[in-house]
Amino acid sequence: MARLLRSLLFVPGNNSRFLEKAKSLNADIVCFDLEDSVPLGEKKSARNLIKNALKHRSEYNSEIYVRTNSPASGMISDDLLEIIQKGVDGIVIPKVNTINEIKKIEKMMLGLEKKRKLKPIECMASIESTEGVVNAYSIASCSKRISALIFGVFDLLNDLGVEYSKKPEGAVYSRAKIPIDARAAGKYAIDAIWQDLDDVAGLEQDSITAKNLGYVGKSIIHPNQVDVVHKVFYPTLAEIEWAKKVMNTYDLAKKNKKGATTVDGKMIDEVHYKQAVTLLNSIK
Repeated sequence: MARLLRSLLFVPGNNSRFLEKAKSLNADIVCFDLEDSVPLGEKKSARNLIKNALKHRSEYNSEIYVRTNSPASGMISDDLLEIIQKGVDGIVIPKVNTINEIKKIEKMMLGLEKKRKLKPIECMASIESTEGVVNAYSIASCSKRISALIFGVFDLLNDLGVEYSKKPEGAVYSRAKIPIDARAAGKYAIDAIWQDLDDVAGLEQDSITAKNLGYVGKSIIHPNQVDVVHKVFYPTLAEIEWAKKVMNTYDLAKKNKKGATTVDGKMIDEVHYKQAVTLLNSIK
């Protein structure tokens, strides 16, 4: 099944107004954040806000992911306890360095899924260190849950001891390697954020560079960046055909009073239908 991963929009999990506003956004993935955007003293509150938001999953147009805290933080078990529930489409794991980190997280997720009678929830691994870059292929291929690698440029540069710039030379090799490793493992790659919200031309050019490197989309931090990124990562023929299949199949399912059905062996529901409509509208 074709995936729409042009935009992965991070939304601070401790801001109830932003969580509410996210219902109207047209990013392909809205990712509620428990990590960098949430101060240590607000982690518990953010978990509760996200837990409540997931109960209203049907009101969101986008796929809904949650970014946990990093494996090194010691907070992932607390994060998963609250967010592994019906309504979450995927988990973003930041600062992944090794396979062992993924395996430990997968074990925790499996226990919660069995207890709560949930289907396996997919994960995206964010590569943000020199060790992570070296192990990127192994990380991408170590689990069926891993659907994509995400490039995290800021922590990588910090690991290298290099100052950030809009065209950081220290990140050139790593940025090019991650989509190669992801593709070799049969997974997607999503590029790093563009920090300067006022530099729209810079965002567009950076997105073009990412697309030419093999990334299917970009991480973003503001709703105003969605349209720019979507313009660059224009839907492929496979994505367009998938959207048409979803619309036709789901329309038929609704006529037969069914709430969900399948396309190419994968379950689809109202969220996928809305996503398909958005995609087809974007190419008119």
